[in-house]
Amino acid sequence: MRLVQDISEMKELALKARSSNKTVGFVPTMGYLHEGHLSLVRIAREKCGLLVVSIFVNPTQFVEGEDYDSYPRDMDLDMRLLDEESVDIAFLPGSEEMYPEDHSTSVEVEGLTSVLCGVSRPGHFRGVTTVVAKLFNIVKPHLAVFGEKDYQQAVVIKRMVRDLNMDTDIVMGPTVREEDGLALSSRNLYLNEEERNDASVLYESLLEGRRMVASGAADASEVKSVVTKMIEGKDTARLDYVSVVHPEKLVELQRIEDEAVIAVAATFGKARLIDNIRVFRKERN
Repeated sequence: MRLVQDISEMKELALKARSSNKTVGFVPTMGYLHEGHLSLVRIAREKCGLLVVSIFVNPTQFVEGEDYDSYPRDMDLDMRLLDEESVDIAFLPGSEEMYPEDHSTSVEVEGLTSVLCGVSRPGHFRGVTTVVAKLFNIVKPHLAVFGEKDYQQAVVIKRMVRDLNMDTDIVMGPTVREEDGLALSSRNLYLNEEERNDASVLYESLLEGRRMVASGAADASEVKSVVTKMIEGKDTARLDYVSVVHPEKLVELQRIEDEAVIAVAATFGKARLIDNIRVFRKERN
């Protein structure tokens, strides 16, 4: 595995791969890798000739009061894990080069970013789309893999790619979970024993919402009420939102006609956790 920190070097390697007709695959991460990240790496590995994984804790997507300085980092472990997954290039850009002192340009997707996490994290998605646009320009991937756990993020990135005519296909990988259903997240590290036990309610409540919809429930408010009560029933949970939204437009639904996404966010102790599940009025194989 080759370690690259310089943006110009990464661009040169990407152009060389493309000129050699190699498919460039890309998985952007903020490091502190776990099985959720690695599952995305494996998806990309199967689809490309040159696999690039970036590790960059992006300062512009942390809103005021969030955990940028304390965000977990373990570069030695990350490098070992990526090497074991046969990653070709680990791209590790520095903040100074990614964001020069006079940096004044950003990319923003309107509409999709003003709902769900965009309400409580103003400016977060502008930071995400800006850094992903920059990384796409540097790595020049034919395809990039994002996780369904961060469903809103993936939908926003897809819209950015479409609207800006970017030459990158976005692939979504399934959420990887612990045995009790808790979605893997770097921020799970922050949970104490009680909070960790309570956090499993996120997936439990989503499964109940899916069961209701599959059984014929069409009133979104009814589904939201049940999911909300389950989460708020945990002592350590501070609910941010429960939403039932259109899977592509992310608009809040009043009635579930066919397909929807139930999305939740709650804070347990210091950890703000998100999760989601796709639901259908009729059972599908």
